Order: sequence, then C-alpha cells, then structure tokens
Amino acid sequence: MVTPLSQIRNFSIIAHIDHGKTTLTDAFLHATHTISDLETRERVMDSNPIEQEKGVTIKLAPVRMDYNYQGQDYVLNLIDTPGHVDFGYEVNRSLAACEGALLLIDATQGVQAQTLANFEKAKNLGLKIIPVINKIDLPSADIDQVMLEIMDLLGAAENEIYKTSAKNNLGITEVLAAIIEKIPAPVGDANKPAKAMIITSLFDNHQGGIAYVRIMDGTLIKAPSYLLSTKTVFQPVEIGVFKPERQKRDQLTAGEVGYISTGLKDISNLKVGDTLTLQKDKDLIEKVPGYKEPTPMVYMELYPIDADDFPALKDAFEKLSLHDSALRSKPTHSVALGNGLRVGFLGIFHAEIVRERLSREFDLDLIATAPSVSYQLDTKHHETITVNSPAEFPDPSLIDGISEPVVKAMIFTPEKYVSSVYKLAREKRGILTNTQSTGTRVRLEYTIPLAELITDFHDQLKSVTSGFASLEYELSGYQKVDAIKVDIVIHGEPIEALSFVTVKDKVDQKGRDLVKKLKEVVPRQMFEVPIQATIGGKVIARETIKAYRKDVTAKLYGGDVTRRMKLLRKQSRGKKKMKSIGKVELNQETFLAVLKT
Repeated sequence: MVTPLSQIRNFSIIAHIDHGKTTLTDAFLHATHTISDLETRERVMDSNPIEQEKGVTIKLAPVRMDYNYQGQDYVLNLIDTPGHVDFGYEVNRSLAACEGALLLIDATQGVQAQTLANFEKAKNLGLKIIPVINKIDLPSADIDQVMLEIMDLLGAAENEIYKTSAKNNLGITEVLAAIIEKIPAPVGDANKPAKAMIITSLFDNHQGGIAYVRIMDGTLIKAPSYLLSTKTVFQPVEIGVFKPERQKRDQLTAGEVGYISTGLKDISNLKVGDTLTLQKDKDLIEKVPGYKEPTPMVYMELYPIDADDFPALKDAFEKLSLHDSALRSKPTHSVALGNGLRVGFLGIFHAEIVRERLSREFDLDLIATAPSVSYQLDTKHHETITVNSPAEFPDPSLIDGISEPVVKAMIFTPEKYVSSVYKLAREKRGILTNTQSTGTRVRLEYTIPLAELITDFHDQLKSVTSGFASLEYELSGYQKVDAIKVDIVIHGEPIEALSFVTVKDKVDQKGRDLVKKLKEVVPRQMFEVPIQATIGGKVIARETIKAYRKDVTAKLYGGDVTRRMKLLRKQSRGKKKMKSIGKVELNQETFLAVLKT
C-alpha cells in the first residue's frame, strides 16, 4: 500500500557528540513500537563498535517508524546524520533529504559549535527546526540558561522549545506530536519518472553496494537502474525500508526513504548526493542539486611494522574502501620503512577511525607518519601543481610560490577562557574575523590554516579551556604562504616520512625542536648516529646520538698500557665499520615526535 505524501514526515536530529541523539532515537523506536523490549540493544543506531565507543555516528542508518497520531497513521522517517566535523558533506546531504530537524541540546552543556554549524546548514536548506532540550533530569542541568541560549542564537520563542529526558522517556510523545504537526510533508510527484538521491552507501558481501535513498519523484522498482554521475547501469537485487533492520518491499514511492541493493562490487560508484533513476528514464530527469565529489583534506602514510604484512595492509584497505567510498589510497615506498600506502582522509577524525579499524579488525601493526595537507605550488615553468605530502615537493629552486588550504573555524568557549583561546589561535596563525557573546559563553570565528588544525589544535583547545570549548570548521579556500620544506637525515639517510613543511618564521625553531626530540626517541646503536634537519642540502640543526660503549679493557688488570690501547683501537675500527654499514631501526615513537613539535 502506498502511503500518501501528507502522511509522511522526513526529519533528522542535529546534535553535538554525547548530547543524547542515539538515546532519543532509541526512545522514538520504543514509543512507536518499531522495536520491542526484547530487541532492545543500547545504541541501536550506532552499529559499528568504534562508533559506539566514541559516542559518534559515522555511517548513517535511516529508520522508518509507523505511528498512529489522533487516529491517523503516519510514517516517520528518521534520517540519522554523522556526528563529526569531518563528515560535513554527508550531513548536508542527509539534511537535504528531510523537511525538518530536531535541534537537540544537552541541558548540562548548552549550545555547542557543531550544533550551531549544522543548524546553519539546516536553515540554509529551508528546514523546519524544532529545538529540544535533553537530559533535563540531571542534577547539573541548567535549563533556563540553555533556553536563553536557544532563544538568543536561534531566535526561537520560549513556547517552541521542548524539554525531554530521552533516558527516562520524559516528553517523548510531545516531541513526536511536534514532528507531525510542525514539520511539513514531503513534496514530490509519484506520477513523474523515478528520481532518488543517495544519502549514503555501504557494502554487503551478498548484495554488493547498498544505497540508502530518498525518493524525490516517481516510483522505484526492481528494474534496470542508472546512476547519473558515474553513468553506471545495474539491476537491483532488492528494494526495501529500514525498521530498523532491512525489510523487503516491491517498490519505493515519492517522499519515502529506503534502500536499494545494487549488486555492484565497487562501492565508489555509489556517491553520496548522486541521483538514481530507472534506466528507461535516464534522459528525462535532471540531477538533484547540491552534489559534489568527496575530497580528501588530510593525507597520511601507513607502513606495516613487519614488511611482510604489506599485502595484508593492501587487502585490508580494499575491504575498508568497500564500506567507505571517501577513502583514497595509493602505494608508496620509503627507503627507511619499505612499502606502504599513502592515504587521503576527510579529516583527522576520519583518519583516526580508519587506523583503529585496521588495527582492531585486521590485526595490523602500523607506523603512521604525521598528517599533511595538500599544497598548491606555482612553479618557475608557470604551472600550478598540487602536492599532498612533503615528499612530493620539488627542489626549492623550482618553486615560485606556495598556497595552503585555510578553514573557517567556529569556536564556542566560556568567557573566562577567551584570552587562552586568543593566545592559542595566534600561535596557530589564526586571524579573528568575528566574536559574539551569548550569556556566559562566547562564539569566536577564525580563519586558520588547515595544517595548523590537523595535528594537535583540538587537544590543545580542550586543554586550555578545561574541556569546555567546542570547535567546528569548514574549508574556505587557499591562501599564499611563505613556507619551506625541511628534510630530516638520520645517519646520512633522508627519511622522507619525517620531512615536514612549515612557515619560514618557524623553520629554525621547529628544526631544532624536532632533532632534539628525535635524539630522545631514536634507539641508541653501537655506533654514533647523527640526526640533521636540512633545507635543500643546507644543515639547519644537528644532534648526535652517542654510541654504546662496551668496556673492552675490563679484563685487564694492570700490565702493559699498549695492550689496552690496542684493544680500544680495535673497538674503534669495528665501530667505524658498523657506522658505514649499520642500519638504524625506527619505531612509531620516532614518527610521533613530528606531531609533538
């Protein structure tokens, strides 16, 4: 039976990490009898163990709830959004599939940067926003202050704000009523050619790539289908909806949200935001606006500690890429570390998740280099090239100019920490563009180079604000920078994986700091090991790790001094020989040193 558009509500929940989005979702699933008490598992929607641990959602899991309100049956489609800054484009596409959103705010923490950034996205897409204060039952809840913040920042009236405790089922039916009464029904025409937007995708071993879709117009059936951006044709294996497990259907019509199992073995064909239609209608429809390719922002090299594990690393990456179409990788080689992969991530958090999965799910011990960003170089030959790592930088004499990526960052902090945030942002070359006070907290807007943000900015921000500040950012373009590449040479061998790019003002200091740090972490050898920081062959900093000294004369008691000297000379010759053929083994600590300078 086809559900009339007037009885469908598509909505999303916008919330900061740990503000209770998953708990509220679970409460909705109970209230609408979508799942029974027996089926309950804490954090139903976050199905990945790393997601559950970190308290964030990475893969979207839309769910369909049937709810009877005032004698009328409604279909409520909750389209979940990723809860982290790296997945901003996915959030945008999830919101574009909705007509409304719940703005969920923790009564103990108030409005955070990420909530506000996603609120702006929802507002720009014309969504109806319903503010909801959660965790009102906690002793530390400051409901009045949070209400003032919502009224101040979002321009909401007091009677438009709902108060809940998702954990204790307080206020849940009132919020469900608000979703039906306030969020408009979807707009679409079931008689037009089929047109659907991909919200996200995942890979299934039996059914291939599965696209999560919102049907914009027409009816989707199990007939040859077509993807507009990748021009891919496929025969669907299965069509259905989420309740919250997959449930087969014969068709999906305008306004509905569901999935289509494509049978495709390459998930990179299923791009978030792409338009899907029936093959027979491909020339009759236009793309859903707003589609763009996911672009990696942060690059890292991963090397197996055991060189024999490289095939296992490649295999693991291919398997991960099946579930994550935003991952980009290519083989690389380092003299010191052997074969590895150069990987592009959406952000530093995305990189963390992937590394953790490689370690846990595939049992791989990896060395990861410091993260780097893409630079645009103007060469003396009047070309503009993009380099994704310091290792790819050409000779300095060939470079005419360097541009680095910059972000628009929004920081929310309690007033008493503002001066500490100013100081940190200044050190990271941040330029303040706007400030706004809301009650006891301040919203600061900055332009900051991405390279300064991806190492430890977030940790330092949490540190200087006792964990109270929150950060949200988005790429805003490129700007000229007076930067230079520094090479690290250990025992006469350049270690490309340790090279870095920094601004000219900081180059001497950073070079000195790093070689000093490396002296502490590079393992000591039986021979002397020099560590140098160089720019185009010129040494700017040097430290030497002294050799171990075995007392070869320990067994001599008195006697002829010439015998003692002979033994010491023999030891010296042996060390000289080792120095010329000796190899310095590097461990993960060595590469972490780059992050800490």
